Amino acid sequence: MAKLLTTGFWGGVARLILRNRPLIMLLVIGITVFLAMQWKHMRFTYTEANLLPDDHEVNLEYNRFLETFGEEGNLIVLGIKNDSLFTPKVLNAWNSLATKIDSFQEVTFSVSLQDMKLLDKQENPQRFDLKSFIPETVTTKIQAENYKKQLFNDLPFYENLIYNKETGTIRSAIYLDKAIVNTAVRRDFVINDLIPLLKQFETEHHLEVRASGMPYIRTLNAQNIVDEIGWFVGGALLVTSLIFFFFFRSYRATFISMLTVIIGVMWAFGFLGLLRYEITVLTALIPPLIIVIGIPNCIFLINKYQQEYKKHGNQIKALQRVITKVGNATLMTNVTTASGFATFILTESSLLKEFGIVASINIIGIFLLSLLIIPIIYSYMKPPKERHLKHLGKGWIEGFVDWMEKMVRHHRIAIYMASIVLLVLSIIGIYQIRVSGSLIEDMPKKTDFFSDIRFFEQEFDGIMPLEILIDTKRKKGVMKLATLKRMDALSTVIEEQPELSKPISVVNLVKYAKQAYYNGSPKYYQLPTSNERAFILPYASSFSEDTNLMGSYVDSTGQYARITTFMKDIGTDKMERAEENLKTKIASLFPEDRYTVTMTGKALVFQKGTNYLVMNLIISLSLAVLLIALFMAWMFRSMRMILVSLIPNLLPLLITAGMMGFLGVPIKPSTILVFSIAFGISVDDTIHFLAKYRQELRANKWKIKKSVYASLRETGVSMFYTSIVLFFGFSVFMISSFGGTVALGGLVSATLLFAMLANLLLLPALLLSLERNIADRTIFKEPALKILEAEDEEIPEDLE
Repeated sequence: MAKLLTTGFWGGVARLILRNRPLIMLLVIGITVFLAMQWKHMRFTYTEANLLPDDHEVNLEYNRFLETFGEEGNLIVLGIKNDSLFTPKVLNAWNSLATKIDSFQEVTFSVSLQDMKLLDKQENPQRFDLKSFIPETVTTKIQAENYKKQLFNDLPFYENLIYNKETGTIRSAIYLDKAIVNTAVRRDFVINDLIPLLKQFETEHHLEVRASGMPYIRTLNAQNIVDEIGWFVGGALLVTSLIFFFFFRSYRATFISMLTVIIGVMWAFGFLGLLRYEITVLTALIPPLIIVIGIPNCIFLINKYQQEYKKHGNQIKALQRVITKVGNATLMTNVTTASGFATFILTESSLLKEFGIVASINIIGIFLLSLLIIPIIYSYMKPPKERHLKHLGKGWIEGFVDWMEKMVRHHRIAIYMASIVLLVLSIIGIYQIRVSGSLIEDMPKKTDFFSDIRFFEQEFDGIMPLEILIDTKRKKGVMKLATLKRMDALSTVIEEQPELSKPISVVNLVKYAKQAYYNGSPKYYQLPTSNERAFILPYASSFSEDTNLMGSYVDSTGQYARITTFMKDIGTDKMERAEENLKTKIASLFPEDRYTVTMTGKALVFQKGTNYLVMNLIISLSLAVLLIALFMAWMFRSMRMILVSLIPNLLPLLITAGMMGFLGVPIKPSTILVFSIAFGISVDDTIHFLAKYRQELRANKWKIKKSVYASLRETGVSMFYTSIVLFFGFSVFMISSFGGTVALGGLVSATLLFAMLANLLLLPALLLSLERNIADRTIFKEPALKILEAEDEEIPEDLE
């Protein structure tokens, strides 16, 4: 009954496709045009990847911080390390540059040498006036040197904010309008306004200006993602087309395949626009993934068409049999591949969920395109000539198949021993894997903006913001001396952490106020005593609310305070230790009944997100294994076959994990994808092999050895072709400048290569060794779904 239903269904599909060729092609063109019109809705991400669920406690804390102080990643920093800065010409030009930058409406305010303010104590009325550090144009070398001396010796308030006392590096801080930080306006400002200004300054004065900060990094990093999409798509098309042509030696077969996957790429972009998803470092991989995954569909369909035509010379019959015989198997392999991606939909991370939705939809889409376009186009073309069929009998392919058969026939013990050795080594390697929660580890290492990140890490101890939010639980509680002392003690602990920079908070301003009260003497840069507070605060109140810089560190009610520090790009272990040290100190300094203190910031959120993904990795992969096992159960109705088929697909995953440990490739958001993707793709070979094996068992009256060897010879060539295409196709990702994408491409390629060998050597060896347990008729029941039709089944030829 299942046989009749399957034959009838796919026979009907074949007739439907071949009888309605013009209508179907118009439908494909119509859908393609519609999806192409959705490209206008594509937008590139302007924020970092949030890997945590929206309702996760870490996200909720971060959102509470944003509600109080607004976007925290709005700081761009410029740095210059050159003694010639403090010469009249260059110093005036640097100040002029700051003035130009400050004039842009996208800039809320800036703190540079030009913008620095000194506190000038006035007696009647008691107040501090703000006066410019450099009030006029510098005309002499002596003036410039005096400003330098005053800055480095008398203004500790600006240390690590404007200058590094040890190295002499000068920095400017540019605070963008918080409303535009996560919009396209930020990109336009950085690319079209800021960078040209900096380039002009560098050219005119032969000085290198360093630029960094989260808005700047995010803009250039996103631009790299955009630039690489074209390279990925072009590279994938080039590599797969060359390999395809090498195998088939047919221009028209290559052209038809490329046309099919190009339409698939157009659909991929269209679905991103239709669903209004942002293009992130993950979704940018989908178009080239569609090329890499779509080409094997083309190989199976075209290979089968040429095999059928070579057998009986009837073009229409060959096209019908392509759809009826390969359609089912190709559908199942695409469904299993889509399932590997679809497991990400079950995670609570919106980033991975969107990636899983678009990838799985487009994998099914490329299957439909392959099934429709290839038979229809071939039906309008002349039958293949002898030269198009030569590849079917290539000597070197036959030699490869002979080698596989020889290994399975005579060297099964060697195959098992090699597998066990690889398994043991993999387990050792797995114990050496580390987890990375770094925001910048995957960023392009060879870019100028990445070297600038390292520069600011060295000069100012970091660029990734870490925020501490202090709720005093009462209005104006921040300016209580007891609160300020607690904050100062915590700031001292932060300074002692080698991974963290000198913190910025309202404490700095209060210390500066005391220094100004004592006529600017640096030795008084400290918190006032309780007696001094009464004298100093009337002065400080005259300017504190108007000072942009410190207004960002106390909310309007005076209940909430913020301490900002910056982290170096450190490993997850060091970050967690630093976090624990701070939490311990916070618990001792701030009683829970009087204060609520939380740690947050983009870097911390990203690190927590990475840990969250690692915790969910096993769940996600287990779901993929379970889902695909259910497919196998539905198709083959044999639990023992399911177990046997999973072994050759799980072993390559363990080998890849071991390689990550030995090669020092950490578990991170990009490499977590490797396992589910590779498993979903590699199981395709198993389905093809077992489908053919079962067919051979029935044809050969359950003679196991004959069936295994026949299956190996029949499916080995196609499995080899598709695996090579996939290997080199995923290798295209290794041209990326993003470390995570390089690792993803290399690891998936390696996994698929191991999976091919496992399915061509280990799987047949297991079937032969366990033949009495596996091939029993009562165990190997009639499948619910017939994957391959028997060769002698009659195919209706009413189209001839």
